[in-house]
Amino acid sequence: MRKSIVAICFLFANFVFAQNNEGYWDNIRTTNETIILEAGKRKAVKSSDLPVGTTEVVFRISLLDDNQKISASLVSLLKAIPDPSGISQGTAGAVFLLSTITGDDKCKFYVFTNESDALNYEKSGIVKNTCMSQEEPVNKAAKLLTEDSKCMSANPKNLWFGFQSENWVMKQKIVLEVVPWVNNSLRSGWSVEAKKSLLKTIEKSDVTLKVANKDMFLGAFLTALTKKYTYADYQKLLAVEKTNVTEMLIEESLVASGQLNSYLESLRKEAQQLRFSNKTQDAILSVQKEIIDKKRAKAADYGLLGSLYLSSKQFVKAEEAYLKAVSLDKTDLYFQLQLAHVYLFADQLGKAKDLHKKYQNNHLSDGKSWAEQTKADFQQFEKNGFDTVNFKKILRLFN
Repeated sequence: MRKSIVAICFLFANFVFAQNNEGYWDNIRTTNETIILEAGKRKAVKSSDLPVGTTEVVFRISLLDDNQKISASLVSLLKAIPDPSGISQGTAGAVFLLSTITGDDKCKFYVFTNESDALNYEKSGIVKNTCMSQEEPVNKAAKLLTEDSKCMSANPKNLWFGFQSENWVMKQKIVLEVVPWVNNSLRSGWSVEAKKSLLKTIEKSDVTLKVANKDMFLGAFLTALTKKYTYADYQKLLAVEKTNVTEMLIEESLVASGQLNSYLESLRKEAQQLRFSNKTQDAILSVQKEIIDKKRAKAADYGLLGSLYLSSKQFVKAEEAYLKAVSLDKTDLYFQLQLAHVYLFADQLGKAKDLHKKYQNNHLSDGKSWAEQTKADFQQFEKNGFDTVNFKKILRLFN
């Protein structure tokens, strides 16, 4: 008989394994307890903590006398069944192969998801809020509790088993075995509600508001965070640690989602708007912090920074920024022209004239001649209150 059971189990295991391999029987966090139940008494037993991601549980209850023993542990039998999910044969097979013991003793049992209800049953015998009941006394039982069952629908951390002896003369020996099935996709602990809560915070960030495709960015961020941290580990982080993690993953997510360029363009436009609103220092801080310091800058970004410094008459910093722009792109004469303006206002007329003489017969990338752009810039500088004393000295070079 035992050989035939093993053969059936082996065939069934191959059948189920071929259909689903999205989880595993957790043979570490199992319950395997032998309970001595005095004649006519009741006892409540708490299962081991169910691991995060547990969707289904198999339990076996066996009553023994001194001459009986279990042929194989529940874990060893379940190793042959990799997935108990909704397949009817899975439930039937799991239950079938768990029942190889017979005995004379019998008991009633109940399953609870709440400790207080289980302890109340042990004390008073009152069955309240049970998620499963076995009112007819049995000497063995094996059940699969699926995620649709009342016992598992609330994602309990533990199950409590309440036993009542039907032997009013002698004590009973009961073996309780509980093995959880862990779904790989849920084991991180990131439930739908937990993900929504996280996204609710990130949606309010400046980065999210500036990217062109918010959904792609948020999706990449969520994937990166849930891959790096389980929900429990993330919750343990201090506030400052969460901030650091968020900033780091935002960087990764901007690249992964393809939204980095749209974000940078938004920052550049915002900086220009701040300058036109006489908030040049705010614009400088934004460009410096979000583009320069984070190693995202191109030549145009140093050119933008140079123009911000120039408009606020910070000529030393403007020169430094434009020189960096020139080093990154020697073909864009706009940076050379702006550098000439910096020299002019910084009382370095000789350097300014040298640049004008070198490039005065060239055109800029937008098609304007060097001389035309210089005259237009001088008019704007005059409107903005810059010193015009040296303008004529430069304009004579073009005649």
